[in-house]
Amino acid sequence: MTCSVEVNIRADAESIWSLLTDATSFPRWNSTVTSVKGQIREGERLRLHVPGTNRTFTPMVSGVVAARRMIWSDGLPWIFTGIRTFVLKPHDHGSTTFVMEERFSGLMFALVKRMLPDFRPIFEAYANDLKREAERIAHARGGEGKPIVGGDA
Repeated sequence: MTCSVEVNIRADAESIWSLLTDATSFPRWNSTVTSVKGQIREGERLRLHVPGTNRTFTPMVSGVVAARRMIWSDGLPWIFTGIRTFVLKPHDHGSTTFVMEERFSGLMFALVKRMLPDFRPIFEAYANDLKREAERIAHARGGEGKPIVGGDA
């Protein structure tokens, strides 16, 4: 099973990356996360809490290419895994397309997939929260960085 979301953000990739990798500030702008412990960087394991559950998610951060992409993976290989990929695609006019995708797989997944929630609204909330905060910061900086002209890419 795969769930993904894509949104154009009127901010540069470096500013968005700064938000995505600042664990301390994550819960301030992201309504889908109540706390993140650890540092969001290559090889680190995070402790992530989300609203509505007492479960602690412990994804490992890998595949980091600054201001371009990273992967969070959690679970037991072959049993149940979730691999979340974050991608930033900068555009010449200063905006950035943010893509987040998660793939679930494993033997146990086949047994529990009907009990899992619809992740689409959660992914949309995450992307919209990121968009709102990145654009708020870009606006507060008064267009610092590359100029943004035209509409969504």
